[in-house]
Order: sequence, then structure tokens, then C-alpha cells
Amino acid sequence: MSKILIVDDEKEIADFVEIYLKNENYNVLKYYSSKDVLQNIDSLEIDLAILDVMMPEMDGFMLCKKIRELGYTFPIIFATAKIEDIDKINGLTIGADDYVTKPFQPLELIARVKAQLRRCQKYDDSKKHENMIDFRGIRINDDTHEFFFNENKVNLTKIEFSIMWLLCENRGNVIKNEELFERVWGEKYFEKDNNTIMVHIRHLREKMKDTGKNPKYIKTVYGVGYKIEKQ
Repeated sequence: MSKILIVDDEKEIADFVEIYLKNENYNVLKYYSSKDVLQNIDSLEIDLAILDVMMPEMDGFMLCKKIRELGYTFPIIFATAKIEDIDKINGLTIGADDYVTKPFQPLELIARVKAQLRRCQKYDDSKKHENMIDFRGIRINDDTHEFFFNENKVNLTKIEFSIMWLLCENRGNVIKNEELFERVWGEKYFEKDNNTIMVHIRHLREKMKDTGKNPKYIKTVYGVGYKIEKQ
């Protein structure tokens, strides 16, 4: 049974979301303060988190950033009243996996929760012929979910790891945007989803410190997709 974390300073909303999640047989943990979450996160064993963005003391963006800095890779969904594209991009950039805009339909949130958990489960259950890939200073292990770059361990979210694994597994070949999105996110691709892919690719490049005008590793094939060369 998956354990879902809810962090929202509005108690009524947190209680409301909890009811719907429990109706789907999820275990639910509720916190009304970001700082309380960080104090206890090591013992929570979370499978997915739903974070409110607008919270006092520490907003959801900062909480998400700190969770990722601590090395946790579980999916994070933002519940936000901020609907500007820049806010959505910022959320994805710091490590979120999805977002839902307030006021939201509970069934939409449940659908997004299930999609994220399904994607994680599909990844965990999949058995690949090659469990570790080692080339050009990249070492990625599908069994331990670890990624090393030039002998330095780099913490990746589940989505970032899935993207990197797909590119490494198919090194030398272009992965089209449609295929990348549908295989990593497990959903049908639409043109607007290209922005989501771009944000995660940029985040990977930043973690690899390969953000120049001509990146050496993750190459953009404009209008098509992305690739990593074999050599």
C-alpha cells in the first residue's frame, strides 16, 4: 500500500485530499508545515508527495528543493493556485514531477497520483538485459538506481534517472520527443509536453555541469529529440 505525503497549511484542504486518497486505499501522512516535514522525513518512507506551493515560512518550491537535495527521489506533485507557465517550469526545474492547479477536481488529483505511482511501479518491475552501463565517464546502474558522472555520484529524481537510462541504453541513436515522453511518463504525448521534457533535460545537464552552448553529452536534435553519443 503506497504512502502519500500531503503538505498544506490549509487544514481543510489537507483533510479533504486525505479523504479521497484513503478511499483509494492509500496510507496518508499529513503535515501543515514544511519545517515539520524536514524534521521527520528520514523516518517517513514516502512513496509520493503532494505539496502546496503557497505556505508560510517555507513554500512548496523550497521544500521540494530541499527534499531533492537530501537525495529523495519519490514523485512530487505540486498543488498550486499559481498558474503562470514560469511557475510550472520553476517547479519542474527544482525537481517536481507534476502539478495540479487549485481549485482542482479530486478525481483529477487521484488520476495524477495513480499515473505517477504506476510509472514508478512500471520502472521498478521492468527487467532490462543490461543492468549497468559504463561509458564516457557515465556509470548508471538500473538495479541500485545510482548514477555516477566522472566518478562523482549525482542524485537524480526517478524521472531524471528514467530519461538518462533511456538515452544511455540507446546511446548513439536519437530518442524522439514522443517516444521519450510516452516511455518515461507513460502518457500520450502532446506538443505542449515538449516544454516538460526540455526542463528535465536542462536539469540533467546542470547536474552534469554540461550547460554550454554545445553540450558534450546530451545532444539536442532540433525538432526531433535527444541523443547521447557512444564516444
